[in-house]
Amino acid sequence: MSEAWRYPTFLLCVYGFFSSLRPLEPFLTAYLMGPDKNLTETEVVNEIYPVWTYSYLALLFPVFLATDYLCYKPVIILQGASFVVTYIMLVKAQGLRAMQLLEFFFGVATATEVAYYSYIYSVVEPAQYQKVTAYCRGVTLLGSTVGSLAGQVLVSVAKVPLFYLCVATLVSIGLAFIAPWFLPIASRSLFFHKSDSIVLAVTEDPSKGAICVSMENLSKEKVEDNECKILLEHNIPAPVTKVPKPVVGSAGALDVLKTLWRDFLHCYSCHTLLAWSLWWALSTCGYLQVVNYTQVLWENILPSQEFMIYNGYVETVSTVLGASMAFSVSFVTISWTAWGELCLCCFTVVLAITVYLMDTVRNIWLCYASYVVFRGTYMLLITIATYQIAANLNMRRYAFVFGVNTFMALLLQTILTLIVVDSIGLGLDIFSQFLIYACYFATIAAIFLAAALRRLAVRCQAQPSSQSGSKDTDLDSLGGVSSLHDAEASLPVDDRLPPQG
Repeated sequence: MSEAWRYPTFLLCVYGFFSSLRPLEPFLTAYLMGPDKNLTETEVVNEIYPVWTYSYLALLFPVFLATDYLCYKPVIILQGASFVVTYIMLVKAQGLRAMQLLEFFFGVATATEVAYYSYIYSVVEPAQYQKVTAYCRGVTLLGSTVGSLAGQVLVSVAKVPLFYLCVATLVSIGLAFIAPWFLPIASRSLFFHKSDSIVLAVTEDPSKGAICVSMENLSKEKVEDNECKILLEHNIPAPVTKVPKPVVGSAGALDVLKTLWRDFLHCYSCHTLLAWSLWWALSTCGYLQVVNYTQVLWENILPSQEFMIYNGYVETVSTVLGASMAFSVSFVTISWTAWGELCLCCFTVVLAITVYLMDTVRNIWLCYASYVVFRGTYMLLITIATYQIAANLNMRRYAFVFGVNTFMALLLQTILTLIVVDSIGLGLDIFSQFLIYACYFATIAAIFLAAALRRLAVRCQAQPSSQSGSKDTDLDSLGGVSSLHDAEASLPVDDRLPPQG
């Protein structure tokens, strides 16, 4: 039983690797605007690419609920099928309407990605969560890196036409599509299908020097409403998981929606979680816009029909750097409660500067370098935000908060796309778009600079009061408002969450 996690993890890793191995992706814009599809820049930027944003947003919440209700596997198969349809159309279809339909199917594939990352937690024991998460996320990065590098080598060394990169991507997606059919069917999920008993998971949190016990899939609502994480001493024995035989619950759609609403009010009433979630939504919106349209910017600076392009190498380096920056977070020791807003401000300024340089300095090598720094910085910050949000939430609220943050990011991206990119809006050229994106990141930095200054001012005001109060009272009798504010700032996220009614 202890080795049962290996089979579904292996299949999921096979699927993740081959579905991420897409040699055409760094050259997609060049392919669409080249002789194979013969589309204009206006059609690609203002009429085709926006369809992905709209479809992703429209499908995200329904897919989130359907994934849980259908117990993951059917949605993973749907994702694989959507990828297959997307690349078959890239190979065979022609014309503007066909490419717009293709972007819709790609939106389906992107929206259903939640099933890939959440399925494994429903079929393995909690003691294996950390290990299988590392495997499943690692193989997608590996697949993306290998795909970008292979695509660039085929283009620049073997002089392979982009059409054959599209065919190679379709073959890789076809291989990936085989794996999910053999996945075991999940017997439980977070909302619609719950276990009738408590599941205890013991995992180590190296950043806090403690071991964390979380209680998942509780059938009693009163227990679900509590944040079920307890810090223990290191003398706890090896990870122990008590998993009863799952019994499918009878939660209806209305019950699930009520639970989601309670979780929303409960989680986002916490100032710290709200701040990190706000940065997540705002920055992810800008990041997606920059990544989606960077190839168009490069195509304007160095046309692929006239010069050799190196998009594949750039994507490879940026992916490796991003993964390295994300990994380096585990070695950073800083009080994010005290300095989080200031760090977000400083690094978001870096994002703004890199986008501004990409827009104003029309040099392809500087554009490439700025893009690598941009992706690496974002990966560093999003990893920190992920940890700060997830460290003190149980699995159900973890999934919900990330879903809400992603939805808000897509909503903002849709608004930005509609106004700036879409032909029914301003329909700006690519250089004007990137100038707006640079200003957008500068605005985010200004927001968090104001938040950091406000926190510093409150702390400076509270410190004298705390020092004067300590002369007349011992530690246990401190009750001033400012002292409580400082004490609250030092607590973990969930210790500051207000109790539910």
